[in-house]
Amino acid sequence: MRVSWASLFALNSLYGTSHASPSRPRNESRVQPFHIDLSSRVPRMLEQIRSTRLPAEPVYVDTGNAKGITLSDLKSFREVWLTNFDWESEQKDLNKFHHYTTELEKLTIHFIHEKSNASNAIPLLLLHGWPGSFLEFAPIIKQLTEQATTSTGEPVSFDVIVPSLPGFAFSSPAPINWTIADTARVFNTLVTKVLGYSTYAIFGTDWGAGVGYTLYDQYNTTVRAGHLAFLPFFPLTLDALAAQNIILSPLEAFEEANTMEWNNSGEGYFTEQTTKPNTIGLALQDNPVGQLAWIGEKFLNWSDPQAGTSPSVLTHHEILRHVSLYYLTESFASSVVIYAQNPQGFSTVYTRARTDAPLLFSAFKYNVGFWPPALVAKTGNLVFYSNHEEGGHFPGLDNPPALLGDLREIGRFWGGRVAV
Repeated sequence: MRVSWASLFALNSLYGTSHASPSRPRNESRVQPFHIDLSSRVPRMLEQIRSTRLPAEPVYVDTGNAKGITLSDLKSFREVWLTNFDWESEQKDLNKFHHYTTELEKLTIHFIHEKSNASNAIPLLLLHGWPGSFLEFAPIIKQLTEQATTSTGEPVSFDVIVPSLPGFAFSSPAPINWTIADTARVFNTLVTKVLGYSTYAIFGTDWGAGVGYTLYDQYNTTVRAGHLAFLPFFPLTLDALAAQNIILSPLEAFEEANTMEWNNSGEGYFTEQTTKPNTIGLALQDNPVGQLAWIGEKFLNWSDPQAGTSPSVLTHHEILRHVSLYYLTESFASSVVIYAQNPQGFSTVYTRARTDAPLLFSAFKYNVGFWPPALVAKTGNLVFYSNHEEGGHFPGLDNPPALLGDLREIGRFWGGRVAV
């Protein structure tokens, strides 16, 4: 029996927490600088990768990547991991960002905070999803802080804040009943009370879009611009779109078909993580090659087929960096619980956010969810919609220049209230 988006999100489960990040002292002050140092965990990771036995070709039946990651891809990844991947170098690169932690509602929240030199910089909160992390935005963080112009000539730059969702990377796991609404509340506190910004803009994708939309809707005096690449509403079928007199362009028709194909064959992981997160979490928690198979397949199948070819930076090396972060921070088991915690995280009923703040939306051809402008406009004060021929579910990696350019368009609408 095929499981639909709606039925998957209607499922519920309970899940116990696990430790997601290296041991560290609790904050004595409001904010503490944070330095990534996972070196002591690397030897065990490499030893496990070396000792993992993969099936031989005559025994293994390769059914192609439509059925999941292939054995040849997994072997290729492992070879790069063992011979041409240096975590020390990656760690040094990541520590070029300004990392911090703070304690909020008994949770340790990790975040990057990069400030612009411009006095009128817009505070911008970037929100990742699963199987992503703050790494999704690494290619564009520094560029966002630089002074630039919008497509219509307005000067724009950003103070960039990139938090790790609870249970991801260096943020501690949340309690059992924690939801994306709770995360939105904590992140609003982070930006306004801890960092001291009175207003700010948000961008979110995947689960980060759910958190971002909640902020856009419920914290409408502080969030004065929203920008999304995903919506917390189920995409509609072609018949449902036609019933609303929504006519699709050739590009949109492709995106709609891609979304429906994902709905038919891409949701197996979703069922597992929504109903049995303990099982998959504990099975893969101490298994780097297993995490590579589970996470790597999503990066491969949810991205532009030309991944790793400019403008994409989503190479095998980049995927290994993400998987290594999950393994070395011991956060795989605590990350998948977000599905069980939010069984109704996506809605079948489109509602409009309670705000007059501008809403911007970026669509990418190979994303696993598609919402044409007419649907996005039902959810907020849509002032900008851009659809890109290149890119997929991880726009900060799939098509960094396009996402960078779209985010800068926030500057066109910032600073004044626009009519709903």
